[in-house]
Amino acid sequence: MPAAIVTGSSRGIGRAIALRFAQDGYDLCINYVSNREAAEEVATGVRETGQEAIVVGADVSDPEAAKDLVEHTVEAFGGVVHLVNNAGIDQHVYTENLEPGDFDHVIDTNVNGAFNVTKAALPHLREAGTETEGPFTPSTPSVANVSSILAYTGAPIECHYAASKAGLLGLTKSHARDFAPEIRVNAIAPGHVETDMTADRTPEEAEEERAAIPLGRFGRPAEIANAAAYLRDATFITGETLNVNGGELMR
Repeated sequence: MPAAIVTGSSRGIGRAIALRFAQDGYDLCINYVSNREAAEEVATGVRETGQEAIVVGADVSDPEAAKDLVEHTVEAFGGVVHLVNNAGIDQHVYTENLEPGDFDHVIDTNVNGAFNVTKAALPHLREAGTETEGPFTPSTPSVANVSSILAYTGAPIECHYAASKAGLLGLTKSHARDFAPEIRVNAIAPGHVETDMTADRTPEEAEEERAAIPLGRFGRPAEIANAAAYLRDATFITGETLNVNGGELMR
């Protein structure tokens, strides 16, 4: 069966993407760093769709851990067709209070992590591409990098997070050029989405953010998963970023 890796898939957007891919017929590698119980719950949800799942703990900022993550997937499923680089961390700190280690930690996870897993998966994605009947079919291998609206707007108290998400857009375009025509590479840039990473808003902050969204509400993880599924199957799209933000970037 075709298999996919979704990094950071024990919660939030990654969880929703993993479950959507399972519904669409893919076996899944569920990745986590600290909460194995949550990852196992996602794996159970995958299995309830009739697909297989493995759970692999790995800090993708470590190249060796990223390599092990991919190798476990290939060993379990015989290969990998799609990769979603979703693993990421956030931190709300003003620039003047940022320590060098804070900045490095966010970049290492959000940008270097995506690079590490993509590099490790590359030969397997290419091999999967040789098994398709034509250069572009629904099973054509793909990579999706989960960026953010903050890559475009910046952020006053999380400059390192915004910088990391902007870096993913450059990585996306570069890899799309590097890997074509065998592998498509795209990015998703969610706006404000209801997840545990954004649950620390004050009511006033939430209302201010909501007021800036033309659709009048925050996004849902399942809506980002829909975008990931679309890019997975959009066989003539590569090097693009799909903005999913309720119209907020029209401001």
